[in-house]
Amino acid sequence: MQRAVALLSRFACGLASVSTVVCLLLIGASVVARYVFHTPQPWIDKVAGWLVVALVLLAAPEAQRRFEHIGVDVAVGRLGPRLARVAHLVGAASVAVVAAILLWAGWEAVEFSRMVGLMTEIEGVPEWWIQLLLPVGSTVLLLVALAQCLVLLTGGTPENLPSGEDELPRDTLARGE
Repeated sequence: MQRAVALLSRFACGLASVSTVVCLLLIGASVVARYVFHTPQPWIDKVAGWLVVALVLLAAPEAQRRFEHIGVDVAVGRLGPRLARVAHLVGAASVAVVAAILLWAGWEAVEFSRMVGLMTEIEGVPEWWIQLLLPVGSTVLLLVALAQCLVLLTGGTPENLPSGEDELPRDTLARGE
């Protein structure tokens, strides 16, 4: 199960990477069109915004899978192995709860937009196409967090779990001193 969830998470992260590159290319084209050819393309700004949403929602599961989300590693490292495990479990469970809420809210938004026929400012693009990113990203995030919870509850060690043995770099520049 952990492998399947990791594969799904990596795929979503790959899509996030593609959206980042496309966003960069579109913004570059927009700058050239606006300042070189004096023909601004307002649709590019809208699409770039959607791509940023895709980046965030599709990359979050991979950040969670790698335990790279914001955390207090120093505090968890001082708890001892058992309490650190509990802290990681509480963290993963919290992410699962938030992902479930986002999934529910996102799905409701998609259903509402489809029901009333909301359209974006770009002709022919329904609003729900963009809103679908929320339940899709949230579903992958929920699966990652639930898999981590299951592994922790059964006594296993999730892939990429911080060991607490990682030292801060000794270089004062790397530590920001």
